[in-house]
Amino acid sequence: MGFLTRCKRPFLFDFLLHFCNMLFSFFLKTFLILFEKQQMPQHDRRNHKMATTTQKSGLTFKHKVGYAMGDLGGCMTFALMGAMVTRYYTNVLQVNTAVLATLLLVWNIWDAVNDPMMGALMDKMYAKHHNKNGKFRPWLLRAAPLLAITSIVFWTVPTLFDGYTMLVVLFFCKILYEGCYTMFNIPMGSLLSAMANTDGERAALSSARGFGSMIGNVIPMMILPQLLAKFGDTSKAFGIGAAICASIGFVFCFLHYYWTEERNVADTPKEEAANVKFTDILSVFKKNRAFLALCIHGVCICCMQYVGSTLGTYMYSDVLGNIGIMSLASVVSMPLSIVALLIMPKLAEKFGLEKVIRTCLLIGCGLYMGLFAVMMLFSVPAIVYLVWSTMASGIASVSILMQWGLVGEAIDYNELLTGKRTEGSIYGTFNLSRRIGQTVGNSAAVLALGWIGYDANLAAQSAGTLTGIKALCVLVPGIFLVGSWIAFRFVWNITPEIRAKMAASKAAKSAQ
Repeated sequence: MGFLTRCKRPFLFDFLLHFCNMLFSFFLKTFLILFEKQQMPQHDRRNHKMATTTQKSGLTFKHKVGYAMGDLGGCMTFALMGAMVTRYYTNVLQVNTAVLATLLLVWNIWDAVNDPMMGALMDKMYAKHHNKNGKFRPWLLRAAPLLAITSIVFWTVPTLFDGYTMLVVLFFCKILYEGCYTMFNIPMGSLLSAMANTDGERAALSSARGFGSMIGNVIPMMILPQLLAKFGDTSKAFGIGAAICASIGFVFCFLHYYWTEERNVADTPKEEAANVKFTDILSVFKKNRAFLALCIHGVCICCMQYVGSTLGTYMYSDVLGNIGIMSLASVVSMPLSIVALLIMPKLAEKFGLEKVIRTCLLIGCGLYMGLFAVMMLFSVPAIVYLVWSTMASGIASVSILMQWGLVGEAIDYNELLTGKRTEGSIYGTFNLSRRIGQTVGNSAAVLALGWIGYDANLAAQSAGTLTGIKALCVLVPGIFLVGSWIAFRFVWNITPEIRAKMAASKAAKSAQ
């Protein structure tokens, strides 16, 4: 094995965690300092730039770091659910792929329902009661410990049972975890609109969240593959990894609560609470094309992510024969993401954010297609696959890093169209689209494992199965990127003129 798998575990973990901590502290501080020096663009002669207000930013460095901590903490547990959970199902719990696909369908239907319900509940509860601690932050405090506990329970308790009892326990453990994650994630995402008063602030917080998300996905993917390389596909490996990630995530989630502030939540009169309805979101899809485009993008980009991440361990283990090297994928992707976050404002200023995103989607698609062609003709070393596939997913994922500012813009656009500001409902529904993408990507990937003949009990998979894994991990993600590109190219409709109307409407309300 390589150096990483030969290292003793305590030294390795201490080194990785210390390394990640230094990177996070240094790069986030540097990034935000650089970002603050950039002014969000006004309309230029090419009409690509976003309309902005001239209001001075009231966000502090602590606010921005605190907001980044939200996705960092949440992703510490959620990253395992995306990249490692299928191997846990098939190789540790020995769940049949057909049964697993059915469970995934039920789980994700629940996830699809609870996201917009949580968003609408926050809007409704605040309209009625006006919690003095804010509209979103009280939910963060409630959810943080529950999220850590249910994450550990999910990865440990089902292993104590077998047969149908294990399936029942697994079912409810997943339901509990996803419910707690929704309770944390929806207010965390909605909090951006309550913290930001200007376009520049929204962009800064969106970028900070992207950075936190990147770190939150890196740490688990450095830890768990090493545990799998040391202990194999065992309950011990997954249990230790889950406990470490949940504990670290719990700390970051609490920092997110204490280091953020709701600055601009309007005090809706209680007599108007009845105007906030659970069904309000239905009209959004009819009127708000920009939000519809984001939802289509959310489905496609999450399909891309989850097909690749669900089957990633099978690619590295069964096709490439080196699951330990998978840890390096996060190390390779992190500098790429940092560069993207630093240069994105400049590129958006010059070419327009939507055009930059579309270009990145096409480049990512081309890289995936090229990699698939090469793998069909030649034997590709693990390190070549790691670098090539990481570049493809990283470039395509620029849209994910920068999408949160566009969600805020879609919220402003919806307020212009309907006269209602329902951040929770809109963000919850956008999360619904992402859950649908996760469902399709995850469930289809699991079913496809059965279709291509994967057998966890075999020491080596057949040639046809290995080819199927290559197609699922490389070709299919490229196809989904095309769908995301279509959404931004043909459905997104916020023009410079619409941005000007939104800015004027916001200025008029502020003057009242």
